[in-house]
Amino acid sequence: MGLRGVIVLVVLMGTTWSFNVTTIRPEAVSTDTFAHPETTEETTEQGRNNPELMNEDRTVHVPALTDTSGGVDSQTTEATKGAVAEEEPVEDVMATGELNPSHYPAQRAAKVVQHYLNTRYGSPYKLFGLKQVHSGNAEDVADSGRKYQLDISVHEIISDTKENCSAEVFFPRGVKQLSPQVQVSSCEELLKIDANSEEEALYHQYKTNKSLRTEKRLPDSYGHIDPEMTPFWHLSIVASSFIMLNESTENTLYNVAQVANITQLTTENDQLKFDCHVLLHDMVSQEIPQWKLLFTWSPAGGVKVLHTEQLPHLHDCEKHPKTN
Repeated sequence: MGLRGVIVLVVLMGTTWSFNVTTIRPEAVSTDTFAHPETTEETTEQGRNNPELMNEDRTVHVPALTDTSGGVDSQTTEATKGAVAEEEPVEDVMATGELNPSHYPAQRAAKVVQHYLNTRYGSPYKLFGLKQVHSGNAEDVADSGRKYQLDISVHEIISDTKENCSAEVFFPRGVKQLSPQVQVSSCEELLKIDANSEEEALYHQYKTNKSLRTEKRLPDSYGHIDPEMTPFWHLSIVASSFIMLNESTENTLYNVAQVANITQLTTENDQLKFDCHVLLHDMVSQEIPQWKLLFTWSPAGGVKVLHTEQLPHLHDCEKHPKTN
């Protein structure tokens, strides 16, 4: 074999022996610990200023809905600061004794306190969020359930008032899921916040309004809410808190992702009445359950939920759900 042939053979053998290396870049996952770990999960101008309203570091992919259902078209909304990624648990959910305040067991129990405060004291101008968990302790109570003792910071978002509070959350055990039981103490200053003048003005404006208001997509695809509709966004979160409180377990972490549709109905018994379709976000399962609510509100009577209905998941039905 001549010199030329040897060179050609070496080149061919080098080509045959060569190989490629493919580098796979994993997606970045935010692991920032949640402060509303609400919102609310959801970015509006209000939410950007108040992280408790939306999980700023978690993106919620909201299922597409038709225009007639008041949903969102392939939109994403920012969710309030989230907890550590579920794929990498750092603490047993059923741990007892002293808890790491930044881990899921303490965060989930503290989130229930937020929902409880909103159901009891929330309004269009008073909205409560969880600011921080300082300490937590869990214990089994015979065979009846588990009790969490928590020291937390609670944030009244609209007035930007914060206060340290103590809370006890009891998750009952049983064949039938029961709502958590909550007791809160040392939150006197937050509960003294007076928004009565703003509430009365809003109430009389819409009680005498001849054209009943309907609004879709709060917030919209860009995280924006018309300032005029911000009180109704807050009202929807308060009403949704009744569902989130009732549905909460040690294995959930609920926020409001979006109000797909809210419609003012005819006033009854001096109560403003609303039909509402909301998208919630369980940050543990990453599911987006949809609910319809019928609720009333007045400054004197507060928010009262008259009816709730969970809608089918989009993949469970052939057609998108519709709301009135």
